[in-house]
Amino acid sequence: MIATTRRELLQRLACGFGGVALAGLLAEEATAADPLAPKPPHFAAKAKRVIFLFMHGGVSHVDTFDPKPKLAEMNGKPLPIAKPRFEFGTTGNLLASPWKFTKRGRCGTEISELFPHIGACADDLCVIRSMNGGNEVSHGPAMLRMNTGDGLFNRPSLGAWSLYGLGTENRDLPGFVSFSPSLYHGGAQNYGSAFLPATFQGTRVGDGSTPFGKATLANTTAADDLDLQRLQLDLLVKSNHDHLTRSGADVRLEARIATFELAFRMQASAPRVFDLAAESTKTHTLYGIGEGPTDEYGRQCLLARRMVEAGVRFVQVNHGYPRNYWDAHGDLRNNHSTMARRVDKPVAGLLRDLKQRGLLDDTLVVFGTEFGRTPAAQGPDGRDHHPHAFSIWMAGGGVKGGMTYGTTDEFGYYVAENKVTMPDFHATILHLLGLDHRKLTFRHAGRDFRLTDVHGEVVKTILS
Repeated sequence: MIATTRRELLQRLACGFGGVALAGLLAEEATAADPLAPKPPHFAAKAKRVIFLFMHGGVSHVDTFDPKPKLAEMNGKPLPIAKPRFEFGTTGNLLASPWKFTKRGRCGTEISELFPHIGACADDLCVIRSMNGGNEVSHGPAMLRMNTGDGLFNRPSLGAWSLYGLGTENRDLPGFVSFSPSLYHGGAQNYGSAFLPATFQGTRVGDGSTPFGKATLANTTAADDLDLQRLQLDLLVKSNHDHLTRSGADVRLEARIATFELAFRMQASAPRVFDLAAESTKTHTLYGIGEGPTDEYGRQCLLARRMVEAGVRFVQVNHGYPRNYWDAHGDLRNNHSTMARRVDKPVAGLLRDLKQRGLLDDTLVVFGTEFGRTPAAQGPDGRDHHPHAFSIWMAGGGVKGGMTYGTTDEFGYYVAENKVTMPDFHATILHLLGLDHRKLTFRHAGRDFRLTDVHGEVVKTILS
């Protein structure tokens, strides 16, 4: 009786605002000013979507993707060249990697035994060994620079820029999702929209403190039947639009209106996408789900595949603070062995799954971290932060597989050839999405801003 009374009241109120045409009118208004509608790229895109596998804490390049025989030869000896001017802490003599590197795949890329499963996918990987993060030697600024292009000021994230430039293909799911982002080291800024309209910010699922199996997409459980909710929402939207007419444009309120609509649609679509039980036992095994250390990140990677398959534009799959943290100031062997066991099989499973489904060709997968770690030891068995040279890799989405790009010196301290800066990195990702980083701008505070500021060159050598 109460529900019927509420429905009748809402229907009468809706009639007072223009009768049964209200829903159609609001739909027309939403379509006319829909910031998330799909937009054409600047030029033909190689990638339609991005999965960014972010390893929080600083993965050691000289222990994973950048072999340095000289470290083994000079283990325990002083570094014979000058150390960087900017260091986070005090380091001592050179420290050899405790892991062996072997040539993997037909391409022969040398990859550490830390990643046996990822190594088996070497022919799909483009390993960039010459990344440079500038002088951001602490986690917060380095993470912000990796994710937003600026280590100091509040700037839109890479995912937000991608959504702003291209819109999204599925209007029943968020266009940009961040799984288990850390609440620390920049927090929400790492997936935020800053001065871009709030519509383009990422949607958080879980956090670094909560096991991902318990994470949910907030506010997607219906409190009333959908017909009643539709009437409630129509009334709320009309009231908000009337307020906008009187008060003038307000991007925050406009984003809130769009969010209410999206949340309503997600009540039907999101549970289906989040239902990993719909996948076969074989697929679960491929990702390492139900297998102890790989279960959590396996769930994240499988959900990322389901998300992009459903039309989500940008998915960031975080592995980090405080439960999955690569920050090996001490006990390097235990830290990196533990972290690698958790992600190696799930990441390789994701690559294989995308490939067998025909999705890898137009899905760009990025495996990145905020900086590397020092070739010299911190304490007896640790490595300090090192933004001056480190490694990432890309796969699919228009990138050449089975190759390495750039080199570091014989110790792994400095980039020796083909330096890739953060603006170069971001410009290349946008290029693969069909976006010219110089043209993707937003007017704010009297000037045109872009993700790459006034820098950045596309790394054309790695493009297929």
